[in-house]
Amino acid sequence: MKETNAPRFFVDPAHINDSLVRITGPDVVHITRVLRLGRGSTVVVLDGRGKSYEAEIQSPGRDEVVCRIKEELLTAPPCPVRVTLAQGIPKGDKMDIIIQKGTELGVSRVIPLICHRSVVKLDAGRMRRKCERWQRIAMEAAKQCRRPDVPEVGEALDLGRLLACLPEKCLALIPWEEERQVSLKDVLEKNNAGEEIYVFIGPEGGFTPGEIEQAQASGVRPVTLGPRILRTETAGMAVLAMVLCRWGDLGGKNNDKEEGGDIHPGV
Repeated sequence: MKETNAPRFFVDPAHINDSLVRITGPDVVHITRVLRLGRGSTVVVLDGRGKSYEAEIQSPGRDEVVCRIKEELLTAPPCPVRVTLAQGIPKGDKMDIIIQKGTELGVSRVIPLICHRSVVKLDAGRMRRKCERWQRIAMEAAKQCRRPDVPEVGEALDLGRLLACLPEKCLALIPWEEERQVSLKDVLEKNNAGEEIYVFIGPEGGFTPGEIEQAQASGVRPVTLGPRILRTETAGMAVLAMVLCRWGDLGGKNNDKEEGGDIHPGV
């Protein structure tokens, strides 16, 4: 796999046509005024879906930078499982950190979850702007950690709406401090992964008993993470790390595939 230290920029796939790429938006200022790159400079452009290209700047303008693709670069294969983190919306800037670190770990999608105990209450317009900002944070984090794809930040949903659209064959887990029998470790050791895994994390104060019952009725499995109570910004990252180390690519290999097994459908 060819390595390059050239600056990396995500572009809309619609802006990649034949051998030309158009870079627009805030990246134009970053390229021309911060990095001071000009005609002939090399950059890496990514479509956010797993493809990346080495390109040469042809026309650095005020509103767009036009580049010529020199070659498509090999990228790491996609993670063998898609993990969706349904994160109860926390206070302050905690969601920024959750999305940034989740991107680094390998999460595929983050859904801001509106829960009964959610402290943050925003109207539709402000929530939409929040989600747009979180998507930009995911993109910047993907650049930093050299991911070829960008996790999706979905629209904010309440628990009922999300449960109604859970895929039929997926493994869905909800850490809960009242669960005493089934641990996340048990699930990781005794089950096979499906192609999609959902992780539900409550906000400050956690899920209500009614929300847990509602989730269980939809096939979501409560698990314990151990004797300590983890903060909302810690719990999701802990689960992501363990799940993606066991069934994904975190740690550098996939045990199921290396041992000759397949990724099986949901449990």
